[in-house]
Amino acid sequence: MPTFNESENITRIVPQILNQDPRLDVLVVDDNSPDGTGALVDAMAELEPRIHVLHRAGKQGLGKAYLAGFAWALERDYEFVFEMDADFSHDPAHLPEFLAAIKDKDLVLGSRYRDGKVTVVNWPMTRLMLSYSANIYARAVTGLRLGDATGGFKCFRRTVLEALQLENVRSNGYAFQIEISFRAWKQGFRIGEIPIVFHDRTEGESKMSKGIVREAIWMVWQLRWWAITGRI
Repeated sequence: MPTFNESENITRIVPQILNQDPRLDVLVVDDNSPDGTGALVDAMAELEPRIHVLHRAGKQGLGKAYLAGFAWALERDYEFVFEMDADFSHDPAHLPEFLAAIKDKDLVLGSRYRDGKVTVVNWPMTRLMLSYSANIYARAVTGLRLGDATGGFKCFRRTVLEALQLENVRSNGYAFQIEISFRAWKQGFRIGEIPIVFHDRTEGESKMSKGIVREAIWMVWQLRWWAITGRI
């Protein structure tokens, strides 16, 4: 879980994650949060060996935080690696469903837009339309047949992360989610989706920005070009 100023949420969500399955550990990748999120997790980690913290010097972006977390996991013997947000938009109660679905898949995505249903709670209509339209746009440009390519609740087999050449990933905002799934798809990994209920955060502030939207707009074309030229 990448964090930046998630002190209102982190002490509540980490125990909920650990309660879902005794095999689960939590790694928090904190970007030197001014509100003391990292220090709170340090305190929890002293009492619970399944909690881990990776401190970074400052805010470097969502994608780089995930890549740092993946690298940390690959240095250890984890068979499956999740990515999820710390703000309760990704409900820990879905974690057992991911573990069941990954048995015959290589990558499982939590989908907000599956089988014609929208399972988003408390988002403004403008934000919902932006997200829904972004997925239509990403599918049209890249050919990636996913209902929710922009979602950040995922479970990977270790073998996927080992094969993706993570040092070549260029996206750092929400386009990161599209790029990772696109690279996995192009390498022939089995990708599945399970429905999740996505709740807008009730504490803290959204990390969405105009720069993140702009990156997503051009990155899908970059992915398409890389695929055409054999660079993925």
